[in-house]
Order: sequence, then C-alpha cells, then structure tokens
Amino acid sequence: MTHPFECEVRGALSPSQVDDLMRLYANEWWTQDRTRPDVERMLDDSDLLFAVTEKVSQSLVAFARVLTDRTYVALVLDVIVAPAYRDCGLGRLLVERICSAPELRDVERIELTCQPEHVPFYRKWGFSENVGRSQLMRRTSNPSFADAAAQQAHRADRPRGVA
Repeated sequence: MTHPFECEVRGALSPSQVDDLMRLYANEWWTQDRTRPDVERMLDDSDLLFAVTEKVSQSLVAFARVLTDRTYVALVLDVIVAPAYRDCGLGRLLVERICSAPELRDVERIELTCQPEHVPFYRKWGFSENVGRSQLMRRTSNPSFADAAAQQAHRADRPRGVA
C-alpha cells in the first residue's frame, strides 16, 4: 500500500517534530524510557536523520537515523513509523532513502538489528542475517536489551504494577 497523503523526507527535526518523535518513542518497548535531553543529544550526534513528515501539518510520522564512518560501515537505528501510519509504505520509503543516500553510496556495509518478524521486510533491500563469523555482542545498562534470563530477573525484582 502507498501512503494516502503527501509527505516529505527531511534530514532534520524542528522542536515540534522532536515532540512528535518523543510520542513515537513512548509507544515502543525499545524506546519508551528515552528522555528528551538524551534524545536531543542523540539527534545532534547522529550522522544522518531521515524524518518523514506530513507535507501539510509537518507532523513527524516516521523516522530513522544512521551512524556511519561513510567508508566501511553504516548502522541503521530507530526505524519507527507512527501506529496510525503503518502499512502505508513509510517503512519502505525510509529504507529506500537510507539505501540510496549519497552519503552511504560507497559504504562497504550497511547494518541493522531488528526483531525476527521484521527480517523478511529488510531482506527486500538485500539485508541478510548471514553475517559470516560475526556475532552481535552487547554491553548495556538497559534491562530491556539484556538477555532473556536477565530480563526475567529484572521483571521479578520490580514491585507489582511498575512497568
């Protein structure tokens, strides 16, 4: 399906669009605890931003960002589409723009992490879970990104009713 409204892809966010991004982040398990000061710092330090806005209202409806050295590797992060705008082709628009960005044209590897249900989506652009002998490793202070056993222990330690 294609998007039934006019949209633009921009490389920066206005303050009101950062508000929109905070609302998008609040809806997802992997971003719901982000704070405005941290997100503003993240935006400043990201190499490329891809912000899809409604042309008329200028509201942010989809977003992704990239960290890159512009030679060897680019890491795609935070691909997110507002719930009301899903299944309209905005995820496809974001990935197409990222993969065709002039700044990434000569990059050896574009990488991302995603949940298993999204693997077929990213395969359409040549992404593969076959990464040779490489293995993802992580050091984190965020229990949402820890291994399953650690996540379970974290949930058991929390008082009832606390998210």
